[in-house]
Amino acid sequence: MMKMVRWVLSLVFVVQMYLAMAVIAVLYLPWAILSRDGAYAACHAYCRWVIWTVRVLCGLTCEVRGTPPAHEAVVAAKHQSFLDIIMIYHAVPRGKFIMKRELMFAPILGQYALRIGCVPVDRGKRGAAIAQMMADVAKGRALPGQLIIYPQGTRVPPGDKRPYKVGTGLLYQQLGQPCVPVATNVGHFWPKRGMLRYPGVAVVEFLPEIAPGLAVPDFMARLSTEIEAASENLTREALR
Repeated sequence: MMKMVRWVLSLVFVVQMYLAMAVIAVLYLPWAILSRDGAYAACHAYCRWVIWTVRVLCGLTCEVRGTPPAHEAVVAAKHQSFLDIIMIYHAVPRGKFIMKRELMFAPILGQYALRIGCVPVDRGKRGAAIAQMMADVAKGRALPGQLIIYPQGTRVPPGDKRPYKVGTGLLYQQLGQPCVPVATNVGHFWPKRGMLRYPGVAVVEFLPEIAPGLAVPDFMARLSTEIEAASENLTREALR
């Protein structure tokens, strides 16, 4: 019986989450057209709504630890579900994502993503995608903010191992900005697939920043080691 109730509440949450995306996008549209501040405000309002409703409907509390960057920085994060996108974006003032090019054509989401400065890339072309990504980031460098990238390139369920892609290191080297690693355990409560959202405390942890200037191989080794170690600690916490 309890599982059925949880499933129904999860369904209600998911349905209203997508409806809220459309409603908030329409309400903020005039401001977003006139100013990027309107687009940022819409995205933060949506994040607040999702964080509040997932707690009320599903018993899932969202907790941010560490110090999110307010300055220009590369934010390199563990990616387990849509929830870490929401929590990370909500924690920084001017977030912009490296995103799949297909998302450009998603109704509402794609247009707002471009408005806040997200960088679309074609992941299917491998080396060409990295070169394109670096060129696009360089062109948009005048737009201040925190560039959010997922070094493993996709959502990775807790416990799975995936390599960290060198594109993050190349961006870190090109931009000459500090990099803030981010660990998480959200996949235990909001899985990559399936309807159920589980009660608990989902954590996104901003780790100490890595100063610019490291060689790419050294940076990649440090990044993956620190994110994986911290995420494993958060996993143990989630499983208690």
